[in-house]
Amino acid sequence: MSHRLKTGDRVTWNTPQGMTTGTVVRRIIRDTELDGHNVAASKEDPRYEVESEKSGEHAVHRPEALEKVHKH
Repeated sequence: MSHRLKTGDRVTWNTPQGMTTGTVVRRIIRDTELDGHNVAASKEDPRYEVESEKSGEHAVHRPEALEKVHKH
């Protein structure tokens, strides 16, 4: 990915139900746990916690799974 996402960035990602839009909550750069799930991450291989605009649910994704929504 050529750009690094920041907290507050609006992004889209694919789910089994289709494309979802939400906001980056945080960049994860060390192993952590979210909602009982272990998240393996490092500075070289970060993950991003996102919050869905539709459901308010939080999920963790690899950077390549997220697409920044550009303002027009």
